[in-house]
Amino acid sequence: MIRVAIDGPAGVGKSSTAKALAKYYGFAYLDTGAMYRACAWWCLNRGVDLDAEQVDERVVTETVGAFFTDGHFDITVDPDDPRVLCDGEDISDAIRSAEVSAHVSKVSNVIPVRRLLVAAQRAMIAREASADAFSGGLGVVAEGRDITTVVAPDAEVRVLMTAREEVRQARRSGQSAAAGAVGADDVAARDRADAKVTNFMTAADGVTTLDNSDLDFEGTLDALVALVDEAIEEQEYAQYLANLEDYELDEADEALVSGRVLDASTRNDGPKAVGVLAVVGRPNVGKSTLVNRILGRRAAVVEDTPGVTRDRVSYDAEWAGTDFKLVDTGGWEADVEGIDSAIASQAQIAVQLADAVVFVVDAQTGMTDTDERIVKMLRAAGKPVTLAVNKIDDSISEYMAAEFWKLGLGEPYAISAMHGRGVGDLLDAALDSLRRADKTSGFLTPTDLRRVALVGRPNVGKSSLLNQLAHEERAVVNDLAGTTRDPVDQIVRVDGEDWLFIDTAGIKRRLHKLSGAEYYSSLRTQAAIERSELALVLFDASQPISDQDLKVMSSAVDAGRAIVLVFNKWDLMDEFDRQRMERLWKTEFTRVTWASRVNLSAKTGWHTNRLSRAMHQALESWDKRIPTGKLNAFLGQIQAAHPHPLRGGKQPRILFATQASTRPPRFVIFATGFLEHGYRRFLERSLREEFGFEGSPIQISVNIREKKKRK
Repeated sequence: MIRVAIDGPAGVGKSSTAKALAKYYGFAYLDTGAMYRACAWWCLNRGVDLDAEQVDERVVTETVGAFFTDGHFDITVDPDDPRVLCDGEDISDAIRSAEVSAHVSKVSNVIPVRRLLVAAQRAMIAREASADAFSGGLGVVAEGRDITTVVAPDAEVRVLMTAREEVRQARRSGQSAAAGAVGADDVAARDRADAKVTNFMTAADGVTTLDNSDLDFEGTLDALVALVDEAIEEQEYAQYLANLEDYELDEADEALVSGRVLDASTRNDGPKAVGVLAVVGRPNVGKSTLVNRILGRRAAVVEDTPGVTRDRVSYDAEWAGTDFKLVDTGGWEADVEGIDSAIASQAQIAVQLADAVVFVVDAQTGMTDTDERIVKMLRAAGKPVTLAVNKIDDSISEYMAAEFWKLGLGEPYAISAMHGRGVGDLLDAALDSLRRADKTSGFLTPTDLRRVALVGRPNVGKSSLLNQLAHEERAVVNDLAGTTRDPVDQIVRVDGEDWLFIDTAGIKRRLHKLSGAEYYSSLRTQAAIERSELALVLFDASQPISDQDLKVMSSAVDAGRAIVLVFNKWDLMDEFDRQRMERLWKTEFTRVTWASRVNLSAKTGWHTNRLSRAMHQALESWDKRIPTGKLNAFLGQIQAAHPHPLRGGKQPRILFATQASTRPPRFVIFATGFLEHGYRRFLERSLREEFGFEGSPIQISVNIREKKKRK
């Protein structure tokens, strides 16, 4: 049984919310304040002088005692029909009169009367534990004075409802006007009178304070429902946990069954504005190597061939206490066509969007015509430039930097991006120019954004979808398979909400046979999946589904990420192709029939508006936690209706289950024996049918435990 005790001053809405709460759960409702009002009404009707300066407490106590012991008083506990009866007559309206309101404190302040009513209230609350009581043993909501500290100090839920005095007075006046009363209770006067014998303005230890000054009725009720739900879960948890009392548990088991899911996600106050520093130069001068050196990790793909980096890729960076945005770019070249032209365009866009630029040249090659043309482009952009002469690995070679004074960009900084030589001095100068620019065009990536990885085999349209959602050219798109190599993080607003999208290189089959940039791109793609929360797995619907497509999908599922399956280029499909795809869905996608599916065209934007709902649904499932009591009750029903098959004359039995974690949901089942894989799949299907989990994988572990040995 769940006992809910609610106290608080006049005008906070105790009665209305307590009745609604009891009705919500099918609990009994006990208005202890009505009991005190009934006592005051009885005393007034029996001629007891309650207006005397000194009320005769003995007379009041005897009168109230007779009211109860002689069987005159009765009260119902139905929240839909709460009534107070005297000799079978309904006096619910009479006890709400202004006369009774003015005298109730005189009666309730008599200590013997309070003791008598406390005993009666305790008996009525205890009675609800019986199966033949009004609630059938479910619980009771009792509200009124002393209820949280004296009457039911051990209640499962104890709440002190409060509100600002002016709010309470306004509510009381509104209630009186609605009832047609001439005047309203003075809540301040009621507070002073009642405070002589009880404390209801501050919560005692273990009592939850609920200030509803700024909450409407529904908001107050929702807050109370959350507290009761938690108490119900605690009680059911203990009830089902008792099934393990006779079984051996190790330390890991104890930690599991006594723990709680804590999926705390880091939040910040919003994106921090910072300066943007772009790294530019012609192909293969070591830009990505320099970026990795600044970041202190291998974030960008590096290979000793031109054109490895293709997109402009942004990273959060820090140097000497200064945060900034670092942008790696593809090699800039003049008079090029095809993908090389697109790469150069992205580099120019990066310069336009940056606040300052690091121009990297190659000391080993020397100054080239392309370097001079880049200088013209930089001067036209009007951004402060710091010149880095790379590949000077020792002090003997520093003279090679002198040649680059001719570019007219000021002092050339001799560095070795590979070994880190001179990079500190370069960063000091670059950040100094960034500060002088006095611009903050970038933002550090907010930590509270949901992270979405775009994955799929090469050339299925991942970058095209990113550009379509962003409504601008964020990534290089080309018919050449494998255009994207570095994972590209981009904040994209979809349906008014910001998401962090990670555009990845296509995952290829036979990773061990890849080499160079493709090998490292595939590794970084797998790391991007691990870093994400949701994977949008893209398929080219106009092409047959291949083993490579299914392997990409399996990579995301095995990583435990929420999944949305995206069938791109659907606009190119005719009716026959669509029927073929539906047949494939039933045969090739049996492992992920739980995943959300969106058919769209990244090129035209057709049906891309359906992505937001599917993404939200998948992440909600990924974050979902089932209360332990509800989980065990459901598994108990499943086990009773479909018990595990007998094996070797024994039948494994589920003792207890708990959700050990979310993201993805992982359930641990304690059983008396091994549960076969077929039965586990049946349990997973049943869990999905009951609780949803669309778009999220489910992990089920079984811990087999034996009974304790008798001593």
